[in-house]
Amino acid sequence: MTPIHATLPSLALAAGAGEIDYVQIVLDSGPVVMTVLLLLLAASVISWAIIAKKWAALRKAQDQSIRFLEAFWQSKRLDAIYQAAESLSASPLSQVFRAGYVELSKVTARQKKEGDEEISLGGLENVERALKRAAVAEVTALESRIPFLGTTATAAPFVGLFGTVWGIMRAFHEIYQMGNANLATVAKPISEALIATAFGLFAAIPAVVAYNYFVSKIRVLDSEMTNFSNDFLNIVKRHFFS
Repeated sequence: MTPIHATLPSLALAAGAGEIDYVQIVLDSGPVVMTVLLLLLAASVISWAIIAKKWAALRKAQDQSIRFLEAFWQSKRLDAIYQAAESLSASPLSQVFRAGYVELSKVTARQKKEGDEEISLGGLENVERALKRAAVAEVTALESRIPFLGTTATAAPFVGLFGTVWGIMRAFHEIYQMGNANLATVAKPISEALIATAFGLFAAIPAVVAYNYFVSKIRVLDSEMTNFSNDFLNIVKRHFFS
């Protein structure tokens, strides 16, 4: 009988000599698991493209919004602010202002044609509706493609788990046909199955982090648009309405 201490070094050397070939594991996967891996890989690539584009867009929107607010509070003429807003088109605040200014110009022109010097209550409501419509449109634009990240974050782990379950079923079927269930026959097919779960987590983790980050940033911009709309309406009430 071979002593136990004599077998341990040989086992350690065998384990240390082997290296995991992940590419070969993927290539050896069955058609179902391979399809799952390709779907998860595609979802991950699309998610990263959305993350890069949305991060740049939100950062540009925040920077230009700060510049627009500085121009808005420093200037005393609405037409000058409108010209500044045209060069800051990435700012949602500037787009809300432009919508409100255009509607205010229409209302004042109509009131002058009718001989009224002050804006009526209906005209003020028109300006308020224009501001709200513009704010909703900007939020919708900011949220574009964000739901894909949420869907990827939610569904990718389950898709990967499906691939793992299917791979394990296939692995046990192969083990049953071989009639041998030692570690050497079990390890390889099980590792092939578990790689689907790894792909699912790889796709889901960046997506869920980016989704929560972008949602928080959009919520801040939405609050800033609401506050700006209220400030703009107060200015209109003081200068054009009594």
